[in-house]
Amino acid sequence: MGQRDVQEKTVPGRGAVVLALRRYVRELLRLRRLALPALLLPAVGNIGIRYVAPLLIAKLAGRAADGDGLTLASALPYVLGFGAVLLLAEAVWRVGQHCLNRVDALGMEHLYVIGMDELFARDAAFFHDNFAGSLTKRVLSFGRRFEDFVDTVTYRIVGSLVPLVFGAVVLWRYEPLLVVGLLGMIGLTVAGATPLIRRRQRLVNDREAAVARVSGHVADSLMNMETIRAFAAERREAGEHRRRVAESRRLTLRSWDYGNLRVDTLVAPMSVLTNVLGLVVALAFGGPGLGVEGIVVAFTYYSNATQIMFEFNQIYRRLESSMTEAAQFTELLLDPPTVLDPAEPEPLAPQGTGVRFEAVTFAHAGAKPIFRGLDLDVPGGARIGLVGRSGGGKTTLTRLLLRMADLDAGRVLIGGQDISRLRQTDLRSLIAYVPQDPAMFHRSLRENIVFARPGATDAEIRAAAEAAHVTEFAEQLPDGFDTLVGERGVKLSGGQRQRVALARALLRDAPILLLDEATSALDSESELLVQDALWRLMEGRTALVVAHRLSTVAGMDRLVVLDHGRVVEQGTHAELLAAGGAYARLWRHQSGGFLAEDESEDQDQDEDEDVNGQGREREGAGPAGPSVQPGPPEASAASDRR
Repeated sequence: MGQRDVQEKTVPGRGAVVLALRRYVRELLRLRRLALPALLLPAVGNIGIRYVAPLLIAKLAGRAADGDGLTLASALPYVLGFGAVLLLAEAVWRVGQHCLNRVDALGMEHLYVIGMDELFARDAAFFHDNFAGSLTKRVLSFGRRFEDFVDTVTYRIVGSLVPLVFGAVVLWRYEPLLVVGLLGMIGLTVAGATPLIRRRQRLVNDREAAVARVSGHVADSLMNMETIRAFAAERREAGEHRRRVAESRRLTLRSWDYGNLRVDTLVAPMSVLTNVLGLVVALAFGGPGLGVEGIVVAFTYYSNATQIMFEFNQIYRRLESSMTEAAQFTELLLDPPTVLDPAEPEPLAPQGTGVRFEAVTFAHAGAKPIFRGLDLDVPGGARIGLVGRSGGGKTTLTRLLLRMADLDAGRVLIGGQDISRLRQTDLRSLIAYVPQDPAMFHRSLRENIVFARPGATDAEIRAAAEAAHVTEFAEQLPDGFDTLVGERGVKLSGGQRQRVALARALLRDAPILLLDEATSALDSESELLVQDALWRLMEGRTALVVAHRLSTVAGMDRLVVLDHGRVVEQGTHAELLAAGGAYARLWRHQSGGFLAEDESEDQDQDEDEDVNGQGREREGAGPAGPSVQPGPPEASAASDRR
């Protein structure tokens, strides 16, 4: 099993459960004006239904057992009182339910928002290590399980314990030994069942982890359905799904059976024994004054009270299930985000748009350093091409500028400001980023473009779409710009998705451009047109352009050659060719064919190291392979002539 499978087996520890409980209690305190009546009024209603009404019936039975007999006139007050108590109890219940509905709804709403805010605060590496489907289940369960938690506390705990106290007071007036016997038997049952229930916790944790693995596999399969079909792997993936579901069923039954065969087999006999004990005490020690009324009260109150014993396992099971699922999410919160806004951020006031990397050292968690003391200066308004073999650190450099991860040493400056001293939102407002594999939302084409600048007008959206040549295919879609593009943009081709991403960058109109092989999925004709638009876009802006196909960046102001995290060369296209170094060798390889066998092996090794470090470097390409970024049209034409 892979790394993510191993991770999904992790069960929430005590710290995660305590954190989940603390979050839920905090919600109840936040909503205390509604929560207090929601918790107490159903218990008051239960007192009326389970204890006051039976008390009136007991008195009526006692009156009937008297030698004087019972007439309609003498019974009428009891009958009317019985009906009034039940009606009042129902009214109190309805008010409590009204408050409880609002506590549940408002609490879940707030927890859903908190959950997503916590995920938004995570760094990029966090999402590389977790299934999207598993995260979806966890964050939604965190909010949804609040309802189960509050309902269990309201109906099963407070709704039983408060009436039990009332019943104990009434029984004490008839015979104190009835109270001692009842509470003693409840205490013995709880003491005997608690160790069994605690041992069952491990089984529940295993069950919840299995459910998370099923959810993760379902989400992973759905997001990669085309790949599954392309490799005719439907049966294999269906078999894996059946295996995971069967494992979930096995672990679920094991936890359920333990509760039924171990816990309930202790609780049920104790419940019966308690009821029998109540009758024995009422008959043996009640004395002649207890009479029929006292026996009916003892029997009824004991029956109601011992329901708590019988439901003890169910109550614990509900709370256990709710808190375990909630803890699956809060467990993620035990490790704080690694990329945080500073406590006292500087206001955004850059002196220009120049970018400088000063003595940058960086390594992904558990991997070798990619950069050691890297220095690179990008003047404001300069167009810089980042080139070199895969694994050199080009894409990692752009991600550090976006502050997707923090440095181990050194600093990155924009306009003289240390980006670690800025709010992340302020920093990224300066940058338009186009990755090689652009992400699309399952929204309309228009919404995907305007995502870069929500306040843009229709005219601005249209202009950006035309410049990126989106209109050429948008007009052919069923609903034009209002067409849903599907999850991750599956209804669009790779080239169409890249054009949408370019339209975003154009609409963003940011002073700094980060372009990571931004035209690699375009055909030659579309690429030439889009490159021309991007070349105009870069005028007056600072641009860092990652490229494997060198012809696309040959016209940049300066080319920086990275290898093993070091700047090995930099200069113009002509200067680097004349130097006859690493860039010239790459140029000759791309102009004349594939890399030599020994250099290809070195490249593969470099790429493996970067993948192990969670880097996102892309595979290089030959002259007909993917292009990355716009050079002036004449540069591309010159390379084609070569």
